[in-house]
Amino acid sequence: MAETVTRTEAEAPLPKGFRGAEQGWPELSRIPHPPRRLPLLGDVLGVDRRTPLQDSMRLGAQLGPIFRRKAFGNEFVFVWGAALAADMADESRFAKHVGLGVANLRPVAGDGLFTAYNHEPNWQLAHDVLAPGFSREAMEGYHGMMLAVAGRLTDHWDRELSAGRWVDVPGDMTKLTLETIARTGFGHDFGSFERSRPHPFVTAMIGTLTYAQRLNSVPGPLAPLLLRQTGRRNAADIAYLNRTVDDLVEERRGSGRADGDLLDRMLETAHPETGERLSAENVRRQVITFLVAGHETTSGALSFALHYLALNPGIAARAAAEVDRVWGDTPAPGYDQVAKLRYVRRVLDESLRLWPTAPAFAREARRDTVLGGEHPMRRGAWALVLTAMLHRDPEVWGPDPELFDPDRFEAKAARGRAPHTFKPFGTGARACIGRQFALHEATLVLGLLLRRYTLRADPDYRLRVTERLTLMPDGLRLRLDRRAPAPAPVSVPEAPASESGGCPVRGAGD
Repeated sequence: MAETVTRTEAEAPLPKGFRGAEQGWPELSRIPHPPRRLPLLGDVLGVDRRTPLQDSMRLGAQLGPIFRRKAFGNEFVFVWGAALAADMADESRFAKHVGLGVANLRPVAGDGLFTAYNHEPNWQLAHDVLAPGFSREAMEGYHGMMLAVAGRLTDHWDRELSAGRWVDVPGDMTKLTLETIARTGFGHDFGSFERSRPHPFVTAMIGTLTYAQRLNSVPGPLAPLLLRQTGRRNAADIAYLNRTVDDLVEERRGSGRADGDLLDRMLETAHPETGERLSAENVRRQVITFLVAGHETTSGALSFALHYLALNPGIAARAAAEVDRVWGDTPAPGYDQVAKLRYVRRVLDESLRLWPTAPAFAREARRDTVLGGEHPMRRGAWALVLTAMLHRDPEVWGPDPELFDPDRFEAKAARGRAPHTFKPFGTGARACIGRQFALHEATLVLGLLLRRYTLRADPDYRLRVTERLTLMPDGLRLRLDRRAPAPAPVSVPEAPASESGGCPVRGAGD
């Protein structure tokens, strides 16, 4: 099929609202779908509304590298084959699509970096204003704050070890990453490690993410009726998130401080070319975007990595030996020493391969095109790329893609793989703006924990994955043993949050 398109066609407005696959895929019937499709309901037999991603992974393994699903009249196309995913990474032909799950977050995040539509000008404005906050100089500035927050985690884990208690890995990683993002980016302390229960901000955040996912599992017209109670709860959660951020911003404005952090960039920095500034409403949306999307994804990545390290003591010992060799007995490793933990980084990458905490991303055609030389797509047609399945494509990762093997990311092996086969941070211009922050923080934390503890898995635990747009291991607990000799504690003076330097945050894909 020719890929020509007239100027008039290219500029014609796309249909408003949800665009089903039947609107954009002229030869949709050639794409397989699950058997036993029901009238009106669609492909709902054997699925669980709590695990749509894992259901799609199972169906993808059965149906092949491109398939479709229908639910309550809405039809979706899924892609996971490496060749097709690489084709969709072509920025000249495809762009980010704000799919249903992400669009459901717009009541709270609006045109923030992650949830903005491509045509909304605040995305480019915010991206250009905030991108310098992820420079090497900026990252060195908040390395010390990362160490200080990690010290609060190890203090907590030392107390749990002394008391003979299991550690709650997802809960503690959430505390860690929330404090890191809040303190380095916004000069705020949530006091997470001093609380016996999650901070209300975390509870509200989980509520909004869960509600956004649940909206996809019911017929649109019936959602106000079927989700009446949870809808009211979601409205209250959104109101709490807004109040929290408004108070944080108002405190900064009233203090007259200039901390040079991410919030300062939002409030004070003009676009270098146009002189535009972010509006007060957009500042709120960007802060929420970074606080929610950022800490949620990194806490999941750390939790999965610790799960696999505990299950594979040989790999954990090899990683700990690297930490000992590279860091020696320094109580507080420097910024440059983190990047030298190459094997620890491979452990993190392999965890992100198996369970990318942002497990899918949507792409839409910029113009009429043909996917993989086989499937015609009209302008605006879109598909969901299943990252978690792309990372399991046996043509890329071999016959045992479920095996945890960090050496898949050894330099020679990585160079030998085709591009666009490892996408835990999305792709293209709208990929995660905080990728380097996330990787630095997670590698640093894994290094500190491996140097201090031996991780012991619960022999009765079997990995269960909770889905709330992002992924997290459910109910993961570990036992700790102190390594002998015990390394010195992280000894970093912890400045009050109001004096924190540095700036940005992690994982808020845009």
